[in-house]
Amino acid sequence: MAGNSVSRPRKLTVYLYIPNIIGYMRVLINCVAFALCFSNKRLFSVLYIFSFVCDGIDGWCARKFNQVSTFGAVLDMITDRISTACLLVILSQVYRPGLVFLSLLALDIASHWLQMYSTFLSGKVSHKDVKDSTSWLFKLYYGNRMFMAYCCVACEVLYILLFLLAKNPTENLKDVLVNSTKQNMLLGGLVGVSLFGWGVKQAVNVIQLKTAADVCVLYDIEKKH
Repeated sequence: MAGNSVSRPRKLTVYLYIPNIIGYMRVLINCVAFALCFSNKRLFSVLYIFSFVCDGIDGWCARKFNQVSTFGAVLDMITDRISTACLLVILSQVYRPGLVFLSLLALDIASHWLQMYSTFLSGKVSHKDVKDSTSWLFKLYYGNRMFMAYCCVACEVLYILLFLLAKNPTENLKDVLVNSTKQNMLLGGLVGVSLFGWGVKQAVNVIQLKTAADVCVLYDIEKKH
C-alpha cells in the first residue's frame, strides 16, 4: 500500500509536466482544426500551424524545465504522425492522383515506426541517435537541429499550401503546382522552397526505413547465433 501511495503522485507529476500539458493542448487543437477543415479552410490552417509551432515549444519547455520524459516523447511523435496522416488523407481526397498522398502517408508511418522499434532493439536512448549511420544525409538531418526543423516546416507548409490552393473537389496536383508558380512569384518561391525541404524529408524517410529494417534483420541474425 505504501509503495502505491508513493508511485501515484510520481505518475501524476510526469503527466502534468509542462511539455506534456502542451501536448494535450495540441491534441485538442487538432481535433477542432480537422472538425472545421472543410467548412473553414483558413481557420483550419491557422490552428494546424499553431499546433505545429507548439511542437517546438514543448521541446524547448522540456529542456528548459528539465521535464524530458519518455511519455512526452511518445506523445509528441504520435501527435505529429497522426496530424500529418490526417492532412495527407484529406489531400488524397482533394487531389488526383490521391495515391501520391496515401503513399507518403504509408512511408511516413512505416519509416518512423521502424526507426523507433530499431532504436529499442539496438539499446539506444533516442531514435535521433544516428552517429553510426553511413548516410551523410541521414546524419545531417538528425545531427543539425536547424536543418531538420527547416525540412519539417517545409513539409507541413507545402501540405497546407496545397490544401488552401485547391479550389475544386478533385484538383490535378501537377496543374495546381504549375499554375501557382505562374500566377504569383512569391507564392511560387514559397512552393519551391517548401518542395526542396519536403524532398529532403522524403529521402530521409526512405533511408530511415532501410536503415531501421537492416537493424531488425541483423538483430534476428545475431539472436540465432
